[in-house]
Amino acid sequence: MELSNKVSVITGGVGGIGRAMAKAFLAEGAKTVVLADLNEDAVNAAASEIGCDGMACDVTDQRQVADLVARTTSVHGPIDLFCSNAGAIGHGVLTDAADDEWQRLWELHVMSHLYAARAVLPSMIARGEGYLLNTASAAGLLAAIGSGPYTVTKAAAVKLAEFLAITHGDDGIRVSVLCPQGVNTAMAPRSLGDGQTDGIIEADDLAKTVVEALRQERFHVLPHPEVETYVRRKGDDIDRWLTGMRRLRRQSMQT
Repeated sequence: MELSNKVSVITGGVGGIGRAMAKAFLAEGAKTVVLADLNEDAVNAAASEIGCDGMACDVTDQRQVADLVARTTSVHGPIDLFCSNAGAIGHGVLTDAADDEWQRLWELHVMSHLYAARAVLPSMIARGEGYLLNTASAAGLLAAIGSGPYTVTKAAAVKLAEFLAITHGDDGIRVSVLCPQGVNTAMAPRSLGDGQTDGIIEADDLAKTVVEALRQERFHVLPHPEVETYVRRKGDDIDRWLTGMRRLRRQSMQT
């Protein structure tokens, strides 16, 4: 997909990744970008700074997501690209992660993508074209040792993106899933010492990778290219990979 003259929506738009993607899309000649986020004042301020539109939306509320799509379409025309980007860091492993933490991240990292697809796909399918970009994480392809709710819900986000690509690819719908490691935002890991990331990159650099991946219509968007190697190793020998991850967990607990 070339972004020139396209209408895009980006949820989680106030944060570093969403804001950087909006700027990158506009630089590519996008017709308009609509930022969406929880806080109306914050999203309007961000949109004003960037030079696009802003709308308040709780992406865990299906009615609000549907309204976001309807309002965007009414003002700007059909949505060409919907970036379901909102997310949050998670805490706890299994026994120490409360049920409401699991549910919170399930709704934010999985159901929000589903709500977006439900809202935007009918018009895209009717036109025979459209693009979904869902933000997951390298943790969804691999693992984040310190957070069960985060890892599991991000893995589900990857699987949902795969399912959408399989189910609607013949309808002219393209799907990509963004799977970064550490990015210099409020959600970035504070330490690189436990081996769980190959470096913290800037959001603007991530956005450049996104633009190129959309142009090539690649499913995996990997701002940290090392992740592709890790995924291949995991697929080649899952037992060896699990042994290595247990070793990494032990090392992490000792630091």
